[in-house]
Amino acid sequence: MAVKTIPDFRPAELPDPKPLRKVIGPGVIAAGVGLASGEFVIWPYISANVGLVFLWAAVVGVVAQYFLNMEIERYTLATGETALTGFSRLGRHWGLVFAAMAVLANIWPGWATSSATVLTYAVGGDITVIAVVELLLIAVALTLSPVVYRTLEATQFIKVGAVLVFLVIALFLAITGDAYRGLGEAVTHIGQVPAQLGAALVLGAMAFAGAGGGQNLVQSNWIRDKNMGMGERIPRLVSPITGEDQAAPATGFTFTPDEANLSRWRGWWRVANIEQLVSFVAITIITIFLMSMLAYSTVFGAETANNVSFLRTEGEVLNQRLSWFGTFFWAVGALSLFAASMGICDYVARMVADIVKTVYLPASERWTESRVYSLVVWFIVLFGITMLTVGFDQPITLLVISASVGGIMMFLYSALLAVLNRRLLPEPIRIRGYRLAVVLLTFAFFGYFSVLTLIDQLGKLL
Repeated sequence: MAVKTIPDFRPAELPDPKPLRKVIGPGVIAAGVGLASGEFVIWPYISANVGLVFLWAAVVGVVAQYFLNMEIERYTLATGETALTGFSRLGRHWGLVFAAMAVLANIWPGWATSSATVLTYAVGGDITVIAVVELLLIAVALTLSPVVYRTLEATQFIKVGAVLVFLVIALFLAITGDAYRGLGEAVTHIGQVPAQLGAALVLGAMAFAGAGGGQNLVQSNWIRDKNMGMGERIPRLVSPITGEDQAAPATGFTFTPDEANLSRWRGWWRVANIEQLVSFVAITIITIFLMSMLAYSTVFGAETANNVSFLRTEGEVLNQRLSWFGTFFWAVGALSLFAASMGICDYVARMVADIVKTVYLPASERWTESRVYSLVVWFIVLFGITMLTVGFDQPITLLVISASVGGIMMFLYSALLAVLNRRLLPEPIRIRGYRLAVVLLTFAFFGYFSVLTLIDQLGKLL
């Protein structure tokens, strides 16, 4: 039986499904936020050092995340609650565990530092000062937006558009024939892991092939704010300063599985799956492959340090081939990493605010979800600024730490998702068949590499 930590579901009719054009957005945000640490840094870094032989794993990672995302969305479409709240119905503190892990994984300012570093390649300047300014801009934007989701969605649409324009140009001007031939190695090496990568980097690369870690879980919050499924009945997250704040906790609903509701459910399930496929999956795989092929075409075989300086070399090679293209590459990279930093700050704060308000402060009139969200945003930003000012600013190290914790999170919540969507949803819409098998395989895969990573890291400490 589920643990009664929050109120029971309230009965309600499932809203009518919307056409695809009105729900495009959550998948783009997921791709946009992920289109940085993984697509712009980690996977190109791997390709610059070992070639394209490991790209098969990116496809596996993205496909696995698609199935995880859809199970996260299944619960929210059906109830309006986030997956974290659902986990807290299984055990009071599960949601808090994942929120804490999301903070641990993402409180380090690796994305802002990477963005600032890449920007200095184009225009010069002091990395720490630029990163601090970026973090402050993020905090102001997220806490003053009347509807936070709209600001985030607009930022990620601009970013994804800029990246795709860059990649179209790169496809014709910068990616060499060797890179296309190198793709064949990714096929012939399926299942093989280059020994020099290390367990932590492998786990991080697989977790950050797309969204990764807590970012997958926050699909719940984004589709809810997009008014998808029962999410239409839940208040949106707004600024406590400029928006119409509400104090009620975001507990959910259930529908009677009659033919009318099940027909609406099938409509929602179809459009949600298509939205994820055409935005998150397609955008992520295309960008990982093309960014990796670009790195292979420019810096493969060169000496690359264990930091983002390989992006400087990559841009310099591009400038030699076409005088302005490397600078354009750096500008797009800086924008990508800045937008990712905004998205990550948003989703961590959403996770913490959702679980704190719903499970621990449901009766508080003062501590609304929006106020908790704003407090967490500023905490993340100020902590990041503190880390930068004391000199803890190595981007690759910070990103691998974040990605490794994210992989461990995915190991844990993939199993909980299977339990959640088997136990708490109406019988006709529960997870079953091949989707259940994929989620359990994902659980086993991330569990294996999580154990390897922990053993590897403990070995370094002892």
